[in-house]
Amino acid sequence: MNVKIITDSGCDLPESLIEQYAIEVMPLIVNIDGQEYFDMQGIKAKELYSALREGKIAKTAQVPPAKIREVFQSYIDQNLPFLYIGLSSELSGTFQSAYVTKNELAEENPDAEMEVLDSKAASLGYGLMVLKAAQLAEKGLSLSEIKNEIASAYVPHMEHIFTVDDLDFLQRGGRVSKASAFVGGLLKIKPVLHVEDGKLVPIEKVRGRNKVFKRMVEIMEERGSNVKEQIIGISHGDDLESAEKLKELIKDSLGAENFLIHTVGATIGSHSGPGTIALFFLNK
Repeated sequence: MNVKIITDSGCDLPESLIEQYAIEVMPLIVNIDGQEYFDMQGIKAKELYSALREGKIAKTAQVPPAKIREVFQSYIDQNLPFLYIGLSSELSGTFQSAYVTKNELAEENPDAEMEVLDSKAASLGYGLMVLKAAQLAEKGLSLSEIKNEIASAYVPHMEHIFTVDDLDFLQRGGRVSKASAFVGGLLKIKPVLHVEDGKLVPIEKVRGRNKVFKRMVEIMEERGSNVKEQIIGISHGDDLESAEKLKELIKDSLGAENFLIHTVGATIGSHSGPGTIALFFLNK
């Protein structure tokens, strides 16, 4: 490849694809009861969900600026153009650090070819962007061509439709009130949320998990563009059975065939909790 694709661990891509396309993944930090871990390296998703089910509290922190500088500098030293696609700047400070680092390095290395892109997305929402960018790099496209394609065809059009199994995790992050989380838990109310300009936004509340999945498919039908020709992303909080169930509903209702299913990693999972189901596709 003549362009290196860099991302961070919130992208939730399977390790097999990361290795296949030689994608550089910088780890975000996960803190569980005061113990720090590097996402995907010091802690795996299964370990996080086990800890959350035991009642432990998880927090996250951005990729350290020094790590970003180290990674960027390594490709400058190799004279290899690179594109960093990061977790939404509305959800993490990592992109802003990458932006500042890129500008500092550009002053020191005026001939270096490097770009950074705010995905305004989370989990497989930008994992699919990273994958597409890596595929374009493999085809030999230039840095500017890859960035322009992702910035125009993916960033404004990537839908995130998701639900969580336990509102308490969203309440801790300030996404719903404590009262709503308590009442929702009693009535088995499941929120349907999406991402709007990089921020998490509630759409509606549905009672019962089966109805939530049906509603997610309806929203996909309303908003999706050529879903049969897309890779449809489904990420799950240690609940592969539900992810497969949603996949079958989409196949039966909309005829989609190409799916990428993977676990919500430790960074995003710290805030969404076990049982989260998220659906990603390109809209109209």
